[in-house]
Amino acid sequence: MILCAGKSESFDFARPIGIGLIEAAMTLTQLVVEEKPSFLFFVGTAGSYGNLSLFDTVKTSKASNIELGFLDNLCYSPIEAFVETSFPHVSRGTTHPNLIVNSSNYITTGVDHARKMLSLGIDLENMEFYAILCVAQRFNLPASGFFVITNFCDANAHHDFISNHNHAKDIIAQHVEKNLKI
Repeated sequence: MILCAGKSESFDFARPIGIGLIEAAMTLTQLVVEEKPSFLFFVGTAGSYGNLSLFDTVKTSKASNIELGFLDNLCYSPIEAFVETSFPHVSRGTTHPNLIVNSSNYITTGVDHARKMLSLGIDLENMEFYAILCVAQRFNLPASGFFVITNFCDANAHHDFISNHNHAKDIIAQHVEKNLKI
């Protein structure tokens, strides 16, 4: 089953599951229970913490849920911060296979926090991916994601995301069409 966030990030070939961790987890759980897919493949855009360039592509099965307060030693969580699922990794068409995607309901706009994410080995952020991998793990489903970088995680994040979003969506559509024979 191919998935996307939906709303402004929708594709004819993908099922929308909602924006952010909560909507994605609830909608995807319902889809998995009702439709019993054999795999989950999420496509979407992401922000770079600094090592990836605009329009770089990443295919991965690794995600984290690190909130910015954790980076400043202002909070802790009993929930596992990292999740990884199995999925055959064919890196064809991606410039950076198998990196860690951080998910939060907030977009990082502070360069210092972006650098701290890099120091933890996390290279990019997408709001939904951690929830998708958690649902996949719960139902023992192989899962992976394909991401295109639209912005850096800095003060210009929202402006750059808006400016680069349509081109990134074209790259996603081309990748799926070429590699998944849709």
